[in-house]
Amino acid sequence: MLQRSSQSRGIVRGQARLFGAVEAGGTKFVCAIGDESGKIHAASRFPTADPGSTLARVREFFKVDDFVPSAIGVACFGPIILQRQSVHYGFIGKTPKAGWSHTDIAGMLAREFSCPVGFDTDVNAAALAEHRWGAGSDAQNLVYVTVGTGIGGGVLIEGVALHGLMHPEIGHIYPRRHALDANFAGVCPFHGDCLEGLASGPAILARTGSELQDLDATHVQWQIEADYLGQLCAQLVLTVSPQRIIVGGGVMADRLFPLVRERTLHWLGGYVDRHEVLNAMERYIVPPALGARAGVLGALCLALDARDGS
Repeated sequence: MLQRSSQSRGIVRGQARLFGAVEAGGTKFVCAIGDESGKIHAASRFPTADPGSTLARVREFFKVDDFVPSAIGVACFGPIILQRQSVHYGFIGKTPKAGWSHTDIAGMLAREFSCPVGFDTDVNAAALAEHRWGAGSDAQNLVYVTVGTGIGGGVLIEGVALHGLMHPEIGHIYPRRHALDANFAGVCPFHGDCLEGLASGPAILARTGSELQDLDATHVQWQIEADYLGQLCAQLVLTVSPQRIIVGGGVMADRLFPLVRERTLHWLGGYVDRHEVLNAMERYIVPPALGARAGVLGALCLALDARDGS
């Protein structure tokens, strides 16, 4: 049974104030109640359906016992509206996810639970979680990349998620075409052969009929995938200059990492004369330490930051 503090807003279990976290993904939602240490006290996972029924399940999850969140964080699939001066702040933007364009998530939760709501992309949130508790705990400037159904990236500069005109859309840059992949049209509904259109899970499936992990190690798709992701990492080094690149998602099999590191070095061409790149690449491009928990823990980070007013 959750016990409400009579001294201040928020639920106290012992001395721990509790927070709501929502990982809003295109295929699944994860709702959780956690504390400042990153401990998850309760969680629920369910498929993403239409906005009305999905958000009703979110509200239902948090209306347990006498839970009153100190704040709620939402790590959301994008694109999303992050400009606080906009009347559409906290909305999902124009998304290929059917029925979800222009859906208000942050505002709905703020009205329903009368608490601060932190809102950011799922990848920015995962970057925050890895920075606070995971593979980026010793790096103030990092990039978190996920390669799965789509390709996205979150960027932290001095520990703060990068926003600007909108938010980074790393998956939609255009790589050079691999010589053995010249005729594949790509699968991105907006750009065709952008990085997501060429190197995401659906692109691999469209090209080969299989998931990458199911292909023989000698299959050319491993070379193609590593080259495209190596181009991405090289461009991140040259543009964002991160102290670490964390790469996760369902496509990232263990054997892909050394191939991506090798192609990153190839595309950098010896230009970046730094020990981290030249001699310690295995500690520079790394898998996430938090694994599948990075998204929901990222949402928890957003709740903590919202509570603090940042």
